[in-house]
Amino acid sequence: MARLTRAGTAAESRRRPAGPYAPPVPTVRVAACQLNTTVGDLAGNAARVLSALARAEDAGADVAVFPELALTGYPPEDLLLKPGFVDANLDVLATVAARTGRCAAVLGFVDRDGGLRNAAAVCAGGLVAGTYHKRRLPNYAVFDEQRYFEPGTAALQLFLVGGVRTAIAVCEDAWSDDGPIAVQAAGGAELVLNLNASPFHAGRLAQRVDTLSSRAREAQCPLVYVNQVGGQDELVFDGGSLVFDRLGRVVASARQFEEAMLLVDLDVDRHDPPAGSALPVVVVTTEPRPASGRWAPTLAPALGELDEVLGALVTGTRDYVGKNGFTDVVIGLSGGVDSSLVAAVAVEALGAAHVHGVSMPSRFSSDGSRTDAAALAAGLGIDLRTIAIEPAHAALLDMLAPSFAGTEPGITEENLQSRIRGLLLMALSNQLGWMVLTTGNKSEMAVGYTTLYGDTAGGFAVLKDVAKTMVYRLCRRLNERAHGPLIPDAVLTKPPSAELRPGQRDDQSLLPYDRLDPILEAYVEGDRTAAELVAAGFDPGEVRRVVALVDRAEYKRRQTPPGVRVTPKAFGKDRRLPITNRFAG
Repeated sequence: MARLTRAGTAAESRRRPAGPYAPPVPTVRVAACQLNTTVGDLAGNAARVLSALARAEDAGADVAVFPELALTGYPPEDLLLKPGFVDANLDVLATVAARTGRCAAVLGFVDRDGGLRNAAAVCAGGLVAGTYHKRRLPNYAVFDEQRYFEPGTAALQLFLVGGVRTAIAVCEDAWSDDGPIAVQAAGGAELVLNLNASPFHAGRLAQRVDTLSSRAREAQCPLVYVNQVGGQDELVFDGGSLVFDRLGRVVASARQFEEAMLLVDLDVDRHDPPAGSALPVVVVTTEPRPASGRWAPTLAPALGELDEVLGALVTGTRDYVGKNGFTDVVIGLSGGVDSSLVAAVAVEALGAAHVHGVSMPSRFSSDGSRTDAAALAAGLGIDLRTIAIEPAHAALLDMLAPSFAGTEPGITEENLQSRIRGLLLMALSNQLGWMVLTTGNKSEMAVGYTTLYGDTAGGFAVLKDVAKTMVYRLCRRLNERAHGPLIPDAVLTKPPSAELRPGQRDDQSLLPYDRLDPILEAYVEGDRTAAELVAAGFDPGEVRRVVALVDRAEYKRRQTPPGVRVTPKAFGKDRRLPITNRFAG
C-alpha cells in the first residue's frame, strides 16, 4: 500500500487557540458517519472518511463524526506494537485534516503522547484543532485495550463547533455514570459526540439505547452515538448509530449492518456552567451554516432477534471473505440443516454465482440427504457437484487394515469419512481459489462432536457461535422471508445425523438439543459451575456429562477457524480457558 504524503503529525499540526464563544445558534447539524473500515488499510479508511466528509459538507453539516479508530480500523491489536504503523496512522491523520473545510471532522486515530492513546481528533479548516484521549479502557470480553493503550489523563476541554460547546467521548467513556461525560456536562457541554467500535451480539442494541439514554438525560444535552459497521475477523460491528435529545429520547437512528450517514439537526439548550466549573473551550469552527431548511431526522426500523443474527452472519461472512481477498466459497452440502443455513447465508452475503456446493456421499449417505442437498442448491441457484468418497474410504481402510488388525471398527473409521471430505474441499480451495466455509454449529463445537481435520477444516466457521436450536429457528425465519421453503421442509423435519454409520442420529451420542443447549448456554456463556447448574435445576447426570465433554474438547476448539460472534460469549476471543486444566466444572 502506498503511504500518504506526510503533512505533519497530530502533535506537529498547528492548533487553534481558545477564544470567545460564537453567538448562539438554535441548532447544530450533525452527520453521523457509520463506516465499514478495515484494520490496517490506512489509505482505504482515509478515503472512506474523506468521501463521507465531502457528502456531509455538501449537506450543510456543522460536524461529521466518525467511528472509534476509524483511520486504523478496530481492533488493530498487535499492529499497535509496530512503531511504523503508528507513524503511518499519524501521517494519514495529517492528510485528512488538511482536506477539512467548514464542516468539522471528529475521527478516531492512535495518538502517541507519553504512550499510545486511543484518541479522537477534531479537525477543521485544514488543521487538527485538538484531540481527546479515551479515558476508560475496556479489558473484558473481546476487549484488551489495556494491553496497548494508556488512559487519557489530560485535563478535559470542550470544543466550539458551529458555535456549540461540544464534548468528545470514546466508546467505553459513555458506559458508566461517573465517566467523563458527567464532568463535561457540568463544565458547560451543550452536545456530546461519542465515537464507537461496539461489536454486535444479540440484544446489544437495546443495552446501548438504555445506557446512552441515561447519559443524555444526566448531561441534559443531545448525545450522538456513532458506531462502526462491518466484519473484522470474529467480530461484527452492526452500526445502528443513535441520536438522543436532552431528555434521553431517540430522535434519529441508522440501519444496522449497513454503511450510512445519519444527518440530524439538533436543538441546543443554551446554558452557562456554574462559576468555577467551566471547562476550557477550544475554538474549532464558528462560521454559521448556510441558510437551509431543517433536516428531518430518520428512525431506522428495528430488527427482530432472528433478523439481527442473520444480519450479523451475512455481514461477518461477506467481509471476512472479501477483505481477505476471496471472491468465492465452497461448502460441503450434506442435506443437513447446518450446511443448508451456511449456504443460504453465503448466497445472501456473496451472491449465488460465488457459492459452490459439493455433495460427498458415502456408503452410509441416505437418498434423502442427496436429494435434499440438490433441492437446496436448486432453490438457492448455486452450482452443485458430486464427488463420492467411497473409493477413497475403501482405499484408506485397506491401507490401515494391517495396523488395525485385532481391533474393533468404530469411531476411527467414521472419522475417516469426515477427513476425506475435508481433504476434498481443501483441494478444491487450493486449485480453484475458493474459501472453504465449515458448517459446524456452537453446540457441536462445545461438546467436541466434530472431527479434527475433517468437518473443522476450512477458512471460516459461519455457525461457530450459533447453537443448534438457533440454527433451526434461523432456517425457519429464512423460509418466512422467502415466502416459501428456501430450506427444504425435509431438512427441518428429519432427525439430525452425521450419517457416518448405519442409522446414526445425533441424539444417540448427545442429549437432545433442546436439553443440551440450555446447559451449554449456562456453562459456556454464563460461566456457571457444574454445582451451580445442578442447584439451578438441571439434571445432575446430564450436567456432569456435558461439562466433561465441553472441558475435554478445548484442544479441538483451539484448532478451528474463526467464526462470527453473535452471543455475549463466543469461543475464540471471548472464552479463553486453558487446554491443560484439572478444574472439574
